[in-house]
Formats: sequence, structure tokens, C-alpha cells
Amino acid sequence: MAFKFEIGRLVHHKRYEYRGVIFDRDTECKADEAWYTNNQTQPLRDQPWYHVMVDGANHTTYVAESNLKPDSSDKPVRHPLIKRFFNGFHDGHYYKASQN
Repeated sequence: MAFKFEIGRLVHHKRYEYRGVIFDRDTECKADEAWYTNNQTQPLRDQPWYHVMVDGANHTTYVAESNLKPDSSDKPVRHPLIKRFFNGFHDGHYYKASQN
């Protein structure tokens, strides 16, 4: 299954209107059944899912691809984990930290 979004890509949640940056991704929903059942939107599990740092917050989210669209603001995301996962930001895209 192909991913629509790359790691470091800025995204916008279609329903909840927050923006963020993708820092990891799964080919399908890896959350357990209890988490999925409690998810308010319950999109299909059989699609790519993304781990997203939410702009201006301290938490991350786990979001189905169908709930995301590209964020066109080109503004950096403010999140305490940014420097842990990314080395830089250029032209609306974060660059992943090297795996040394």
C-alpha cells in the first residue's frame, strides 16, 4: 500500500482543523481494538495511518490517511518533540534526524 504523505510532511486534519507534522507511519492501523473502538471517527483500519505532532500542543495523534490533507501554510510546527525527530525545516518540510 502506497503512502500519500512522507515523514516530515505538514498536514491538516480535515475534521478537527488542527495542523501538524508526520513523524512516523504505518501501512494500516496498529492500535488495539479498545483504542480503535473509542476513536470518535473510526475510519477504515485498512489504510495508511500516521503519527502526527500537533502544532502548538504537547501531544501527538494517530490519524488515518483519509482524515488528512496537505497543509499549505509552510509554517513550522511548534511541538516539544520536533528536535528529537527532525534536524531542520525548509520550504514547508521537516528533515528527519540521522540514525547514527
